Amino acid sequence: MNPCLSCGACCAAFRVTFDISELESEGGTVPDGVADLETPSLCRMRGTDYARPRCIALVGEIGKSVHCGLYRERPNPCLEFAPLAEVGQFSDACNLARARHGLPPLET
Repeated sequence: MNPCLSCGACCAAFRVTFDISELESEGGTVPDGVADLETPSLCRMRGTDYARPRCIALVGEIGKSVHCGLYRERPNPCLEFAPLAEVGQFSDACNLARARHGLPPLET
């Protein structure tokens, strides 16, 4: 089983900033309602800019059972983070996020 489906730590550890062109209103796939404007050309996923970040799209309990509420529409930073886990390679960022939530590191 993919460990991401029981983790979700990355979605509650980092700011997710992406180009405004990824918003639906700009021709992209990310629903406008889940993002905040950061600069005239950048957006961020709501909830990821807090002292204790948690992406608005994260559904479930971290470390137990989670999923992305807009998986098919997620922005590029999320797309770029995911493939490592899908092939069984876990980045330092993945394990840093897990540590922030008291979860043990994943081995490649």
